[in-house]
Amino acid sequence: MQTQKQTWEQQQHQPQVQGVKNSENISHNESQRKDDKEEEMSRSALTSFREKEEEIERKKMEVREKVQAQLGRVEEESKRLAEIRQELEALADPMKKEIGLLRKKIDGVNRELKPLGQTCQKKKEYKEALEAFNEKNREKAQLITKLMELLSESEKLRMKKLEELSKNIDSLH
Repeated sequence: MQTQKQTWEQQQHQPQVQGVKNSENISHNESQRKDDKEEEMSRSALTSFREKEEEIERKKMEVREKVQAQLGRVEEESKRLAEIRQELEALADPMKKEIGLLRKKIDGVNRELKPLGQTCQKKKEYKEALEAFNEKNREKAQLITKLMELLSESEKLRMKKLEELSKNIDSLH
């Protein structure tokens, strides 16, 4: 009897085991599909992330290149402006030395004129003193005329140079 009972229990137990095995197979298959889908989604997300990272890097490099190009242009413009500034600062009166010498001569003649004028008033040799006084006045007038010519020429040269510098600055824009 026991063998029959064991046989019967086995028969009863087998469909249950078979059902459990079947449900395990079904659940294992479903679990496998879920895992496959999740893995595929993970791969897809990872691929998408990598593509976006690559795009970000490309754009980053483009921006870097544009910045470098702009910096290059800025450096060139800075150099040009520095050169123009140096020219402007160096724009001294080209005849400054000559003008200074003439002014010193005029001051010297003025110093000589004072005593000559006083001599004219004090001395009886009024005529000689007057001639010397007049001669120095003529010399002074000639020197002043020459000074005015030099100043006029100097102003023209400086204005011309300033116009050139102004054109250079305008061409920067």
